[in-house]
Amino acid sequence: MRCSQPWPAYAQDFYDSNLFSRCHARTRQRWLILFSLGRRRDRMKRTWTIIGAGDVPNSVKWYQALFGQPETLLAHDDFGQVVDSDGTVLLCLHQWGAHEHPSLMSPDHAAAGNGLLLFFRVDDFDMALPRARTLVTRLEEEPHVNSNTGTREFSLRDPDGYYVTISALSAAFDRLEAKKI
Repeated sequence: MRCSQPWPAYAQDFYDSNLFSRCHARTRQRWLILFSLGRRRDRMKRTWTIIGAGDVPNSVKWYQALFGQPETLLAHDDFGQVVDSDGTVLLCLHQWGAHEHPSLMSPDHAAAGNGLLLFFRVDDFDMALPRARTLVTRLEEEPHVNSNTGTREFSLRDPDGYYVTISALSAAFDRLEAKKI
């Protein structure tokens, strides 16, 4: 097998060898992943949005409840991640004032969330809405159809005052469901 983007020579030699074909399927899959990472220059990039939090463990639990995820133990009290089932980091929460990061020193320097909108697209909008209602006394915006995206969305504030918008992932599905709102 030859690829359009050349692998490192050692990788192609190993792939062509009898040793590779005798490896267990999972081992072959891991090698192919490693080889492809070595040859690709257009790797996927992901952002890790990090926000300041007054109580990281509580905030992580809040977001896990919002997304319908099981609670997880944090490795540190001053930093936590909300991670999707596929391992994608959805949000990082960082204790105000920990580790001397200039923009995370104190919420007193600016209002929490000033200039920031946490916008999440979810595939379980109909389940996310009742979960959200249990977390806050009122929504900032009731469910409506966003005229720009054509999807349903609602907004609320998290425990630190950040403005959070939850939007349905699929516009096609929402066109059918919009008549119910």
